[in-house]
Amino acid sequence: MKKAFSDEDLIKNLSLYYLNRHLKKKPIEKYHRAIDESSLHDREKYRKKSEILLLNAFMHHFPRVQFEDLTCESPDFIATLDDKKIGIELTEVINHLEMKKMESSLNKIFRQAEILLEQENTTKYRGVYFLEFQPNLKFHNPEDQQEIILSIYKSIRRNRPTGHVRNIRKSFHRRNVFITHEYNMNLFDELCSAKIMELIEKKNEKFPYYDSSVDECWLVIVSDMNSLASRYTFIRDKEQLREVRSPFHKIFHLENLCGNLTNIK
Repeated sequence: MKKAFSDEDLIKNLSLYYLNRHLKKKPIEKYHRAIDESSLHDREKYRKKSEILLLNAFMHHFPRVQFEDLTCESPDFIATLDDKKIGIELTEVINHLEMKKMESSLNKIFRQAEILLEQENTTKYRGVYFLEFQPNLKFHNPEDQQEIILSIYKSIRRNRPTGHVRNIRKSFHRRNVFITHEYNMNLFDELCSAKIMELIEKKNEKFPYYDSSVDECWLVIVSDMNSLASRYTFIRDKEQLREVRSPFHKIFHLENLCGNLTNIK
C-alpha cells in the first residue's frame, strides 16, 4: 500500500550517504523502522528520519550510543551511553540564508526531471547525477524552471552538458534516478563562529523546558553538507567558540559529509 506522505527526499539523502560510504546502515534502518511504528503523524515521521540521518556521522564518533526514545520533542532524542541517560538536542546551522529559497526551487526542479527520466526508462538512466549550472540562472521563475528541467533532461539523455547545464558527472546507483548539485560549485566559504554562538544562545533559552530526567543534555549543531544553504569550507574565528557559556553538558559542531566533529564544550 502506497504511503500518503512521500519519502522521496529522504530516499535521495540515503542514496547520497551510501555513495559516500559513511552510512551506518543497520542502526539507521533499525531507527527508521522504530519511527515508522510510532504513532507520530507521517510528516513528523519524515522529520525524525531526516534528523537521524543528520546524526549518522555523530554515531561514528560515539559508536556505543543507543537511541531509546526517537519520538520525544524536548530534547529531540534520548539515548544511553556508558550507563548514562543522555538527551540529544539537534539543530542545523544555516550558513547561507539567501540560498534557502533557491535550494527549495532547485530541489523541485530536480524531482520533475527525475520523474521524466524514470517514466521514460528507469533502467537506462538510473544513477546519481551531479550538476553544475550556467551562472545567473533564475530558479524561481516558472518559465525558466521548465527550460532548466528540459536542459537537465537532455543533458542526462545525451550524457553531456546541454543548455543551462554547465557540467554533469554521474555516479552509479542500482535503483533510481537521483539528481543533485555538484559539490564544487564555489558558493561556499567560511562559517562564522558568531552564527554558531547565536544558535547556542537561542537553545540556552529553551534549556529549562527540556526533559529533566536525563543525566546529561547534549547539543549537536549540524552543518548539512548535502544542503547548499548549510555548506562551508572552514569555521572563521573558531577560537571564539571557547568562550561559549551554556547549561548544556556538551556541545558539538558536526559536519555530516566527512564527519568532522568540533567539541565546543
